[in-house]
Amino acid sequence: MTLRELHERARKVLDPVVYDYVAGGAGEERALAENERAFDRYALLPRVLSGGEARETGVDLPGAPQASPVFVAPTAFHRLAHRDGERATARAAAAEGAVLVTGTAATVAVSDVVAAAREGAPDPAVWFQLYLHPRPEVTGALVRRAEDAGCTALVVTVDSPVFGRHTRDLRNGFTDLPPGYAAENMRGLPGAGPGALTAIPMSAALRWPDLAEAVRGTSLPVLAKGVLHPDDARLAVEHGAAGVIVSNHGGRQCDAVPAAVDCLPAVVAAVAGRAPVLLDGGVRRGSDVAVALALGARAVGVGRPVVWGLAADGEAGVRRVLATLRDEYDHTLALCGGRRNTDLRSGMVVRKGSTW
Repeated sequence: MTLRELHERARKVLDPVVYDYVAGGAGEERALAENERAFDRYALLPRVLSGGEARETGVDLPGAPQASPVFVAPTAFHRLAHRDGERATARAAAAEGAVLVTGTAATVAVSDVVAAAREGAPDPAVWFQLYLHPRPEVTGALVRRAEDAGCTALVVTVDSPVFGRHTRDLRNGFTDLPPGYAAENMRGLPGAGPGALTAIPMSAALRWPDLAEAVRGTSLPVLAKGVLHPDDARLAVEHGAAGVIVSNHGGRQCDAVPAAVDCLPAVVAAVAGRAPVLLDGGVRRGSDVAVALALGARAVGVGRPVVWGLAADGEAGVRRVLATLRDEYDHTLALCGGRRNTDLRSGMVVRKGSTW
């Protein structure tokens, strides 16, 4: 089953409100559409007679040596898509050698997600995504949970001073989870009663020193996710980030921003090799992975395709998504004359309609 077929099957089996929640973006969904459309503007200029029968596509990421170049980007509420939710996603990602970024809004607690990942592989890489809480003790408690669960890195989402306005959700009246579902990582935090839930906050008052404080408060590497401006990429590294994820939140925050991949080269130049740069947003085929890596990304994340695979066929569907993208990328690398990821260079990416 192709990724397109998984998407269509997911559309048929999901409640239309849930489908719209996953598929939708902010505002008029221009940024959402632009993420995918941007990859169509790029073409690969292959080298020839320079490859090999075997290719090395593993990547070294913070807390994840020799991982797949395709990781699972943080997405919320997997149990709305499939009864096994994040457990199925975790087993699939681990079995495919892919980093899973589970998050604050997961419908399965991080300890259970990591335990499920260990069913898929003996030493999986699970990262924990969080929003910095205005009360540092809450942030600290979430970090300790991730550490105790066995996560190997933290991902701090930095592009959410307020919630994005999701047109489809507002139209559907989808403003909260249905009964029986919750953001389980927000249970029993400081200031709340035993088992009580704390709301996931957005705060426009947070600043770079708050990120630095989070970095100092853990032994885990911390990546900053949601960076588009090269000056912010510099600031992230200066404040201790072990990696930068170029992302416009899947088009779910500001509808006026560029596609993530269009911002990638300037961010790579700004970071200047001091930390790995990753990308998510709009990746739908193996050639997209190749374009992103050629432009300087160490790895790329996929969000919605994973949820479509999960909805369509559970754990097997997620594995199909990750395996397809990895295999398509390996095939594209071979066609571009590459033996390893670093054989893809920025000079091999051209705007369609030109050759140089």
